[in-house]
Amino acid sequence: MTARPVARSYQTVLARIEADLAGGRLQVGGRLPGERVLAERYGVSRASVREAIRVLEAMGLIRTAAGSGPEAGAILISDPAAPIGAALRWHLASRHLPVGDLVATRVLIESWALREAATAQAIALGTAQALDLGPARTLLSAMDAPELGATEFLALDTRFHVELARLAGNVVITAIMSAMREGIESYVTQAVAALPPAPDKDSLPASGPSSRGRDDGPGWPEMAGLLRTQHTGMLDAVAAGNPVVAAELVAAHIEGFYRATGVG
Repeated sequence: MTARPVARSYQTVLARIEADLAGGRLQVGGRLPGERVLAERYGVSRASVREAIRVLEAMGLIRTAAGSGPEAGAILISDPAAPIGAALRWHLASRHLPVGDLVATRVLIESWALREAATAQAIALGTAQALDLGPARTLLSAMDAPELGATEFLALDTRFHVELARLAGNVVITAIMSAMREGIESYVTQAVAALPPAPDKDSLPASGPSSRGRDDGPGWPEMAGLLRTQHTGMLDAVAAGNPVVAAELVAAHIEGFYRATGVG
């Protein structure tokens, strides 16, 4: 008979805090009790409580402030993407998660999200319930800035994709996309740095204003122009309330970049 592993004391604290959240005894946005109170409540040492607090902070589930005033202590925060994002970045860096799988996941999530957003827009066109596309359009405009290098452009690009997913109105999808954000940004930045010169510049849309940064591959200006054109088409399809076109465009956009760069 195999003995069951004994949980470490800090794991007991984590489990009890989770149970207290689920039971309503702790609230998101509220403060955790102090070390001494938690140690007595959970029957563990203060060192175990401190270790649990460090784990929660690393996971992005609490925010701590030193001192003894009213702002001191640990606050439970609501950022469901934080722990998912930390795990995703780690596994991508260690190659435990193939980039190809991340790309396929993006296609599934983002094509669904744009289909939902465009469907909602089609129903609401001409009413006060129409989608607020302002933040997405602001990001598009920012990507036109002439001084942007690839790294800055791609950071805005990733935020644009998260914003498009948010338009679907599904908080879980938004959390997942937010969590994937840095993993996406990492692989696309690496891909652009390795871009070869475009073999036929006439086959791609004009790049428009852009500058070369130290992380830009030689084919970046052409790729930037293509991405701008595709981004505009995707957002226009959502704005027009065309779910089929919106979903097809974002899938082609993600898969096309992956094929063109050969990343992963």
